[in-house]
Amino acid sequence: MLASMDRHLQQLALVAVVLLLAACGTMPNSVVVEPAGGGAYGHAGSAMNTPPRTSIPGGYYVVVRGDTLYSIAFRNGVDFRDLAQWNAIAAPYTIWPGQRLTLSPPGNAAIAHDAGRRPARSAPVFVPVRTPSPASSAATAPERHAVAPAKPATPATSATAVAAPVRRAAPPVAGGGASRTVSGVIWRWPAEGSVITRFQSGDAIPGIEIAGKSGDPVRAAADGVVVYSGNGLVGYGELVIIKHSDSFLSAYGHNRKRLVKEGERVTAGQEIAEMGSTGASRNELEFQIRKDGNPVDPLSYLPSR
Repeated sequence: MLASMDRHLQQLALVAVVLLLAACGTMPNSVVVEPAGGGAYGHAGSAMNTPPRTSIPGGYYVVVRGDTLYSIAFRNGVDFRDLAQWNAIAAPYTIWPGQRLTLSPPGNAAIAHDAGRRPARSAPVFVPVRTPSPASSAATAPERHAVAPAKPATPATSATAVAAPVRRAAPPVAGGGASRTVSGVIWRWPAEGSVITRFQSGDAIPGIEIAGKSGDPVRAAADGVVVYSGNGLVGYGELVIIKHSDSFLSAYGHNRKRLVKEGERVTAGQEIAEMGSTGASRNELEFQIRKDGNPVDPLSYLPSR
């Protein structure tokens, strides 16, 4: 009798372990931006009738390890709010490796539901924690961090806990420097070199290029939150993207080393990277500003020199 009960208890324990492993089989990938009551760092709403803010690329994209909703939107030239709306993804914009995202407004509710759901557990899914190479990535930024929202909107079946808010000693910020307020954002130059390539809207990588030496400081052009820090976008090398408001993002490419993590709050003038030549033939900073997903001329926002 006792032997039979022991076997029964062992079988129940085995079933419990299998269920637990199945529930933890996938991990989400998101950058959580703390709501701030509609202020500079608050996330946008996803009204289903909002017209697209950019042109519609069409097709679809399959999420890979290291992606965030912001980086996918940046890569495809769309506003992150449009991409979230088209795929019925609510803030904090959690996405999953293997998930298929549509790059156009869904034709019906079924498409939106299919695009926004988790991949089947039978599919191979990887934990989205990037393992950067020692030569290309910041030693202080190997993992993804997030600032916890009031009510994380993760799937009910996810066993993932939201990371604690990033709280690090504030790095030194360069004093002085001219600034200019445009559209509610206070802008300053991200590097001290001269502009060697000006903005052309039709370029594949539409921004300005600022000259400098390897290791020169690259600084945040305005206060904001880091929504991407990685090297997964072809042509940009080591890249940092900062969200300044619901409308404005800035991007800093070709760095030698990244010094900030995703989810980290930064201030204007704070050093976020070291200038380099990753993805380029010379040492330079590729600097972009995007408004509602559209590239704009940074010289229309930066102060005069």
